Amino acid sequence: MVTAEQANAEINRLASSVSSRQEADGAWRFCLDAGPLTNSFFIIALRALEMEEERLIGQLADAIRARQEPGGAWKLYHDEPEGNISATVQSYCALLLSGKHKADEPHMAAAKRFIDAQGGTARTDLITKVILAMIGQYRWRNHFMVPIELLLLPPEAPVSFYDFAGYARVHIAPVLLAADRRFISGLPVFQTLPFAGGTAPLEGEQTAGGSPPPELEPQLTEAQRSIKELAAKLIGLPEKLHERARAAGVRFILERLEPNGTLYGYTTSTLLMVFALLAVGYDKRDPVIVRAVAGLKTLMCKLDGHSYLQNFTSTVWDTALLTHALQQARMAEEAVIGKAGRYLLSRQQTAYGDWRIHNPRVAPGGWGFSDVNTINPDVDDTTAVLRAIRRLRKADAKYSHAWGRGLNWVLSMQNADGGWPAFEKNTDNKLLTLLPIENVRAAGIDPSTADLTGRTLEFLGSDAGLTAKLPAVERAVRWLMNHQDEDGSWIGRWGICRIYGTWAALTGLMAVGCPPGHTAVRRAVRWLENVQNTDGGWGESCASDVAGIYVPLGYSTPSQTAWATEALLAAERRPTAAAQRGVRFLLEAGHWQTGDWRLRYPTGAGLPGSMYMAYHSYNIIWPLLALSRYREAAK
Repeated sequence: MVTAEQANAEINRLASSVSSRQEADGAWRFCLDAGPLTNSFFIIALRALEMEEERLIGQLADAIRARQEPGGAWKLYHDEPEGNISATVQSYCALLLSGKHKADEPHMAAAKRFIDAQGGTARTDLITKVILAMIGQYRWRNHFMVPIELLLLPPEAPVSFYDFAGYARVHIAPVLLAADRRFISGLPVFQTLPFAGGTAPLEGEQTAGGSPPPELEPQLTEAQRSIKELAAKLIGLPEKLHERARAAGVRFILERLEPNGTLYGYTTSTLLMVFALLAVGYDKRDPVIVRAVAGLKTLMCKLDGHSYLQNFTSTVWDTALLTHALQQARMAEEAVIGKAGRYLLSRQQTAYGDWRIHNPRVAPGGWGFSDVNTINPDVDDTTAVLRAIRRLRKADAKYSHAWGRGLNWVLSMQNADGGWPAFEKNTDNKLLTLLPIENVRAAGIDPSTADLTGRTLEFLGSDAGLTAKLPAVERAVRWLMNHQDEDGSWIGRWGICRIYGTWAALTGLMAVGCPPGHTAVRRAVRWLENVQNTDGGWGESCASDVAGIYVPLGYSTPSQTAWATEALLAAERRPTAAAQRGVRFLLEAGHWQTGDWRLRYPTGAGLPGSMYMAYHSYNIIWPLLALSRYREAAK
């Protein structure tokens, strides 16, 4: 049996290593790695803007090249078969445009062979097709012909732009603007790319600086036609709709810029915004565009000596989780926690954001994921911060006030079905799935999920002292019970995937008083025990995210092992044999070499099949919490 003293030694090591990394403002800043997409698209955008950024472009290209597989492709995760067609197209285009790599070099020729063998650009994901269309390498009329009039439909309409989740809207609005103009950034440099067979636009496509296209009326689906007709009925004459919709799209974007000039703090939406503004006539040196590029540069980080553009920073999330983990481990110095608390307090959002549309009768009080977020709070970050500042309330009334506002906001965000979303309440309109938008169900809506509902319950039970006797808690428990799969697992949305969802649901249920002998608890425990690896750990492939079923990784990772171990300890309330094997694995993994790919495996989920996140904080946070729980159980 692993002793409490052995667990404590590893807790001490982890706590010491992370405490020394705290920055002067109290935050922890870890690089959040989401693959080659952001570096690639930044190079494309810088070329479209004709900015003299050769040193930066070279650094971005070097980081992309370092990730290329021996066979020529790029992967999103280690066990992805052969490679990822979208990541490879993105990377190949960016390397060619960087000027540092030529098409006839062996590694570039290998990449092109992979792309051709996989079916070419037609097999890429939606955001890749959109970027390629903007530079003349894909035909606009092939994809994303959603009427721009969607922007004008009010929230109370049967289908509205505001039925999309907030993170989807800030990506869709720029695409609608560019797609409506069939915009192509017609620079000669883009003609060097091989995919479109030249950049001469189709009828109705507009190159940069050209005149607006004639209003085309392609073959519309029933859903598209209904949007146009509804917009005309609610708003006015059809000939005025396009002009008003374009103006609404630009206004929507400009009203959601963060102080650093980025759109919602996301790299992808910001780069799409740049092209959208070019499409509607903005100059390449317009202050909005210049500020956006400068803001993106602040999201750069260093990883393995290479420069990566993060899609967003995880500073608030990492700082909140680490502050909580250090307190749970009872290893934090007062000065460390005090500095972290002051930083977190400064990031509470006091402005109303789009979340107010579906939740109008509550004051702001949430926290966002990134240190640049001011109008985009989410439930998971808010509960994470509230956990972190709970013990600080007694010493300072400011924390008590922030706690009250945050708790009130979290409770108000509960969906009508009893679960919790990530960003916005009741944004689960199934009619959106009728729109011709690829992957709209996964990327477009923000429904209740097992991970958000379970983690919120865990906070309410463990930190806010609430139990299933409270109606809101009882409804959430019922939602989780109704959404457990037959095998005993739950699927998570923002982590990989069934291990993540089952951990969140199980720890949440136990925190609000669910009895250990409950059928749902026993089924979940059996599932976790059945998928435990022979080395004592747990590991799930990112392929689960697309398949919708559990796909074993074949290896164990520290974060997924910590989730499973903590879930078993919560459910069993004692160090079972399975939990002890998990702890033993965590002790061994703490001494892996830095370059081990298992330490970098992405266990954070973004968009199924398109984006996964490797949180470099996770190998500290989750083992620290699991080992702390084990230490208490083993005494």
